[in-house]
Amino acid sequence: MKRFTLLTFLVAMAMIANASTTLPIKGKVICPTDQYIQYVGRICFDNPQRPRFTFPGVQINAGFTGTSLKMMAKPKSGYFMAQIDEAEPFKVSLMGACDSVVTLATALPKGEHTVRLMYVIEGYELKPEFRGFVLDSDGKMLDAPALSERTIEFVGNSITCGYGDESISCNDPFTYETENHYIGYAQQTCRNLNAVAYVVARSGIGVYRSYGGPKTGTPENVMTTEYEYTNLYDRSERWDFSRYQPKVVCINLGTNDLSTNNYDVKLLKQAYKNFLKQVRQHNPKAKIVYLCGSMLNGKELEIAKQTLNEVVQEANREGDKEVYRFDFTPQNGDIGYGADWHPSIWQHQKMAGELTAFLRSLMHWF
Repeated sequence: MKRFTLLTFLVAMAMIANASTTLPIKGKVICPTDQYIQYVGRICFDNPQRPRFTFPGVQINAGFTGTSLKMMAKPKSGYFMAQIDEAEPFKVSLMGACDSVVTLATALPKGEHTVRLMYVIEGYELKPEFRGFVLDSDGKMLDAPALSERTIEFVGNSITCGYGDESISCNDPFTYETENHYIGYAQQTCRNLNAVAYVVARSGIGVYRSYGGPKTGTPENVMTTEYEYTNLYDRSERWDFSRYQPKVVCINLGTNDLSTNNYDVKLLKQAYKNFLKQVRQHNPKAKIVYLCGSMLNGKELEIAKQTLNEVVQEANREGDKEVYRFDFTPQNGDIGYGADWHPSIWQHQKMAGELTAFLRSLMHWF
């Protein structure tokens, strides 16, 4: 399989990314409940020693002292991106049946350091769990870097997830190996704006019907149902929206609703309206932006844009003046495709540039 390999040489690191062990753990074990560990994203703490999550974009950050660092997770948890201090980020694999302890850094200079971890794939099948860090025997935990007060929530489908963005061939199928939310438009936009995001996204999901669903819709397992829960397809815990109130919510849905030629535009519009009310109820002070693109084109693109324009205009007329619209430039292949005709890394860069400019103006984040 062809893969985009720019990230594979960063910070040392294929060697670090895949190092795992089943030997007894040497060093100081830091439990997930440690007060210095900073969590970002929808995470379930019903077992505090094994916090679990499914959405891409979940972050686990900390400060520490010492010359080395390991992370512990459930085997087959998937892929993370890791960054030590201000070095280049690198990809971490926990895909083996016995992979549970992975080395993130060795031979660091003595002193204070930071670690930033981000889960970068969709975890609803793998059901990942974070199980802590391992420091040098004399190491200690420190405060994590302060989070930005610029907060965003991204709600979306495979485009937001980063489906296939590490592939360089539209003929490649989906694999976890080539999905990387970290290099997708959402997180690139956050880094451009010095913002932090919570993400609720799943490939194939729609607002009234998911990919290939019947014309009448798929009332279960669409975003209107999944938005209410901490983890995807897991009804054990409803999300507590008071834990995170973003300044702006960016919604990129509709591609899957219009993906096959048996959709109902009236049902789509009603679902857009219902979801807008749902998001507004949970985020009463946020600006809400309905995004469109970049995979739609032709008739379906025009339907999506017109329908979203009508929904936003109606909301504005009814008194909600903080609902907005934004359109990405449709992809045409001139800067490549990812797997299954999804946006390439270069397309994501373009999308991030466009959205950054829009949000910078809208939010006055200069």
